[in-house]
Amino acid sequence: MKAIIQRVASAKVTVGDELVSSIGRGLCVLVGISAEDNANDVEWMARKLLNLRLFEESGKRWMASVMDLQLEILCVSQFTLYHRLKGNRPDFSRAMQGPDAQQLYESLLQRMRNEYATERILDGRFGAMMQVHVVNDGPVTLEIESPVQSEQERQKLKRVMEQRAKSTNKAGQVTVVGVGAESACAKVTEETEGVGKTDQH
Repeated sequence: MKAIIQRVASAKVTVGDELVSSIGRGLCVLVGISAEDNANDVEWMARKLLNLRLFEESGKRWMASVMDLQLEILCVSQFTLYHRLKGNRPDFSRAMQGPDAQQLYESLLQRMRNEYATERILDGRFGAMMQVHVVNDGPVTLEIESPVQSEQERQKLKRVMEQRAKSTNKAGQVTVVGVGAESACAKVTEETEGVGKTDQH
């Protein structure tokens, strides 16, 4: 999961003539979701966005987060962050598609709302053609990306999810039980450490 983070004096999202969301001082975040992302990436990104110290406090720079200063975050889904060039034309096959991407994106928003404040986490309109208006403060712009899991960690995650998602009844039939992928991933997060990801352009 990748994010382009801008420290802003103000920001807003419109669709046509409709104002969808607006914030004052805070962060405007473009969020890209890769085809390999899961709940671990959601947890990592939510924690970073809420705790990055990009603001001044007591005359010192880079000392305070949005939560420290009770500021707002405006998130905008941006699948084009996961691109590669084929000649001069961008290819977006690395980006997660449709409903799956929307589910992870909404999970990110909900996690931040749970950890911080519902009214301070705003977003655009998923899948819409939006206009994003930003007054960049500084300017300050950062790019961050969640760590890549090793193949061993991916296999461990897969086993945990399979164990939690299936149970065999007496007739030998497999019944899927209501355990979300997010809870399984969260457990693995506690047991494993991510391996740093190199920037991909």
